[in-house]
Amino acid sequence: MLRDPSVKYRPFPQVNLPDRQWPARTIDKAPIWLSTDLRDGNQALIDPMDGEKKQRFFDLLVRIGVKEIEVGFPSAGQTEFDFISGLVRSGRISDDVTVQVLTQSRRDLIERSFESLEGARSAIVHLYNAVSPSWRRIVFNLDVAGVKAIAVEGASILRDQAARYPGTDWRFEYSPETFSTAELDVSLEVCSAVMNVLRPTAERPIIFNLPATVEAAMPNIYADQIEYFCRNIPNRDAVIVSLHTHNDRGTGVAATELGLLAGAARVEGCLLGNGERTGNVDLVTVALNMYTQGVDPGLDLSNIDEIVNTVEYCTNIKTHPRQPYAGELVFTAFSGSHQDAIKKGFAAQPQRNDEQWDVPYLPIDPADLGRSYEAVIRVNSQSGKGGVAWVLEQDQGLKLPKRLQADFSRHVQAFADATNRELNAEDIWGVFRRAYALDGGRFALVSYQEQQDASHRIFAGRIARDGEERSVSGRGNGLISSVLAAMQQSFGIELEVADYSEHAMGHGTDAQAAAYVECRTPEGQTVFGVGIDADVATASVRAVLSAANALG
Repeated sequence: MLRDPSVKYRPFPQVNLPDRQWPARTIDKAPIWLSTDLRDGNQALIDPMDGEKKQRFFDLLVRIGVKEIEVGFPSAGQTEFDFISGLVRSGRISDDVTVQVLTQSRRDLIERSFESLEGARSAIVHLYNAVSPSWRRIVFNLDVAGVKAIAVEGASILRDQAARYPGTDWRFEYSPETFSTAELDVSLEVCSAVMNVLRPTAERPIIFNLPATVEAAMPNIYADQIEYFCRNIPNRDAVIVSLHTHNDRGTGVAATELGLLAGAARVEGCLLGNGERTGNVDLVTVALNMYTQGVDPGLDLSNIDEIVNTVEYCTNIKTHPRQPYAGELVFTAFSGSHQDAIKKGFAAQPQRNDEQWDVPYLPIDPADLGRSYEAVIRVNSQSGKGGVAWVLEQDQGLKLPKRLQADFSRHVQAFADATNRELNAEDIWGVFRRAYALDGGRFALVSYQEQQDASHRIFAGRIARDGEERSVSGRGNGLISSVLAAMQQSFGIELEVADYSEHAMGHGTDAQAAAYVECRTPEGQTVFGVGIDADVATASVRAVLSAANALG
């Protein structure tokens, strides 16, 4: 890398727009969405989609509510042409969906594009040619008048071809390709010339797509370009301004959002951001960013896993686990402090007097996207007591007291350090059962009866120590104190209860009960016990024995 990159690279020039309006605006409604997955996204694949995959992708787009779909580049090859014409003939395009095709500004390619759409109820033909200085100088060896002439000729062919197929409701889109690196006045001049040919009206507007073909500047500059164009294009009410951002600088989503603030009303992109180089803007991210601000995006993304699975199948591209909203790990916390905050946030939600979502670290409710809460907190060696307790509560219905959470987290930490891997719910449940002797320890309950006289409760039962059964009894103010008395008299185990709690595990007649005790020895040692049983009294007895087992 150069020590002085300015000798090789120039900073992108600012737009002279001192009274820009977009910074003070907010996005308060959804744009028109156009998916370019089947064209732009498909062209970026190592192995392009076959007909079956394109149909599957098309069906997904329709299912989630995309109303405008760029289905291909019909002049690119016979496979593309056959898919598009077959889609039209099949009747699978519903009345509320409009398909779009892309064509360069050449007569034979434009004519081929119209042929592919013959019989369609409605369709958009998207014409483009590059207008930026580099393309004019390096690729075409043309001046501004030359690239404008290409656009005007293409627009004239669009108009004439549409007249040949009067049974279709034709709409037109024009892209001054490389808009983001072209002079704004050149783009305006070329687009105005196209308008003069196609004569759009407010009732039948033209779509001007203003692409960041290669993202070369900060997103605020793109927003300035869009606002400048919107202010200066003639007959503005006859124009729909559309955005087509790429992600070369990693700010495609930001550029799109700022472009909407600047006056655009339509967004072109791909699900999960597929596309050449670093990809097209991710429609899912843009839509859900709106959703988290209280704006209905007009897309049904409630089954995010179906979207991910279909896109991966059709494109053969894996979704990054940290992909916004859609990645496997985006709602998952491993850090102990994060887990504790999330756990408290979930606990606080039912106490609210409104439906507002307010959970730390989770800008969106995973359930809105079809994700389960079980996957929100996962455990490894970085996790804390809150995360471990969350997993147990979600998996087993156990609501551990805070001090027991801290005690149990030590056991989990030791197991995680020993295994050096993520722990699943089964691992954690196994550690819990071993730590609190739920499957049997040195002391095990065989049977018992509880009696009561005028002032005391009497525990009488059989307890096995190291497998040898023994009849025991004890007297106390309650069941737990009488069990403690029996343990001291029969086995010399002296414990004092510092805390006790219990709860039902689930609902209904089959629900079990969980009991937790925190005990101290005369020497000041603290031990914890857990008991689970269909009967809450028996669960409390088992909890005392569990604490005794912790003494070793």
